[in-house]
Amino acid sequence: MPPALLKSLFAGTIFSSAFLLFLVQPLIAKQILPWFGGSAAVWSVCMVFFQVVLLAGYAYADWLTRRPARVQAAVHCTLLLCSLVFLPIITAAHWKPTGAEDPSLRILGLLLGTIGLPYFLLSTTGPLVQSWLARTPWGVQVYRYFSLSNLASLASLLAYPVLIEPYTALREQALGWSWGYAGFVLMCGAASLYAAGLKPYAPDPHSRPTASAALPQAAPSLGTYGLWLALPAMASWLLLAVTNHITQNVAAIPFLWVLPLSVYLLSFVLTFESDRWYRRSLLLPATAVALLLCAYGLQDGIGYGLQTGVPLYVGGLLVLCMFLHGEMASMRPGHAYLTRFYLMLSIGGALGGVTVGLVAPHVLPAYYEMGIGLVLVAVLGAVVFRRQRLRAGVCMLLVLACSYFVWQQVRDEQDGTRRMARNFYGTLSSLDSIDADKPKSSVRQLYHGSVKHGEQYLAADRRREATAYYGKTSGVGRAILSAPATPRRVGLIGLGAGTLASYGRAGDVYRVYEINPQVFDFADSEFSFLKDSPAQIERVQGDARLALEREAPQRFDVLAVDAFSGDSVPIHLITAEAMQVYLRHMQPEGIIAFHVTNRFLNLAPVVEKIALAQGLQVAFVHDEAAASDLRRTDWILVSRSAQRLQTLLIRTASSAITAIPGLRLWTDDFNNLFGVLK
Repeated sequence: MPPALLKSLFAGTIFSSAFLLFLVQPLIAKQILPWFGGSAAVWSVCMVFFQVVLLAGYAYADWLTRRPARVQAAVHCTLLLCSLVFLPIITAAHWKPTGAEDPSLRILGLLLGTIGLPYFLLSTTGPLVQSWLARTPWGVQVYRYFSLSNLASLASLLAYPVLIEPYTALREQALGWSWGYAGFVLMCGAASLYAAGLKPYAPDPHSRPTASAALPQAAPSLGTYGLWLALPAMASWLLLAVTNHITQNVAAIPFLWVLPLSVYLLSFVLTFESDRWYRRSLLLPATAVALLLCAYGLQDGIGYGLQTGVPLYVGGLLVLCMFLHGEMASMRPGHAYLTRFYLMLSIGGALGGVTVGLVAPHVLPAYYEMGIGLVLVAVLGAVVFRRQRLRAGVCMLLVLACSYFVWQQVRDEQDGTRRMARNFYGTLSSLDSIDADKPKSSVRQLYHGSVKHGEQYLAADRRREATAYYGKTSGVGRAILSAPATPRRVGLIGLGAGTLASYGRAGDVYRVYEINPQVFDFADSEFSFLKDSPAQIERVQGDARLALEREAPQRFDVLAVDAFSGDSVPIHLITAEAMQVYLRHMQPEGIIAFHVTNRFLNLAPVVEKIALAQGLQVAFVHDEAAASDLRRTDWILVSRSAQRLQTLLIRTASSAITAIPGLRLWTDDFNNLFGVLK
């Protein structure tokens, strides 16, 4: 086979494996997001799975490369053929949660059963094929192929939200990926069969050695192994910590998940492409500044604003990963220890991911892993430069400065907080906001991350008043108050503090769907809306849409879909298929009230388009609430009955919705948050 064709085969195998490896991540995450409430934590758990399987793949590559070449080809080709059984990669319905299980374990099991072996084999390709390349004359610069693989990963990650997601149905995406994987199996199989006949390459002793060939072949020391482990571990730690911070505390916009991962991959591309990108004279001062700014931002407003927080932490992540991966690249060994080097890299990545993605939610009461990670990076810098007194001293000063800012963050968040708890779905906290001049206006507030989810007056005579987004002049307030005077049946998707129960009367039934069990706990222990309501309160734990799909028709007079008030948007609750589910549970003249108040997304036209496409009636209620303690809100009321939306309370408050040109009908397959950005 001509050398040019062989180079193309090896490069194509590495590129396609990396492209498919990272393309499947958003693809599979989008398939399962609706089953777990659209939470950003789904992405974090998926990332942990991908990192752990990557570790398994690198360990397999390290083991396999120590076997004879023909054994390598036989074993790998057999596994490649077996992996085709997993195609197409479409998640089976039996993996849908019931609401009682641990969502993290459910997601891990689902991913293992759906894409486990194909993902494992894709993850082995980089180090395995590079080890084969090292036996060829053109494999002397083998580490550049690692840069190529990361470039392919970055390309696929950016292509998905821009070129694939907006134009292709989920099933078509899964089928397309599956065909792409079948093509990869053919290329990788051909490469492994060719490699079976290769012998170790012996360079011409009279030729000038390349930089790669001159890499040291001595066995790495224990200290080197430790740094090979710690450097990628902290990069992975920061990746998930930054993702958590900007999606929970800065702007709960799902596609912001992609930004940190793109920056993380870019740092790999640059540092492993060649040594020219990582220059200590430039990167070390930048790293010190990034550590200080990111730590300072955790206890200052600049770290929590959309215009300042996202650039600060995404830019900071790039600089810090350039330092961590740059130091890692500078320690890369010769070909004899290539797969061991990648194995340690993947172990470190998995350790960092597991710590932040699985351990932190059960150990830390809030998102403190970001600050802890910054301190540990400074400590690691002192270890790296332990033989350089000045640099090590600067690193220790950075440790002290970052520790101080983290302490300030913890103190500020705990000060005045009555209760704080964290689980898979994020951090909940309650606090009292006391108004000394107007004691009657003092309230207890519930926050999910940085988003307020309700409040209640502390004064005994005002405890049953509807507050915040749920006042009598809001869309949902008007929908409930204009319902028939007979006993009402009201459904609530999303509980918050339980404020809407304040509308309950004796004989009414309020059925609450809430995916986060801690929200029920807070509503009972910190607020009294549920216990004070004369209505009968029914509770359903789990994703609302999955629960409604399983239940018999509930015949609601009003169904409040209250999941769009600034938190991560659970898109599966705002599609044409979701509307069909809701309609099955409504009285003929019932109202579905969608809460679309959102700082970042214009969701009103989305709901209107879905409703009109199904021949439903729409009323948009924008409430400024200027003369009260209530919040400005946007609600869209949808009903089969035009007459129902023409009642005085609703008609007098309705206004027109400004259309979004070119907006497509949102379905489970087609939805695009880019198109509704404000």
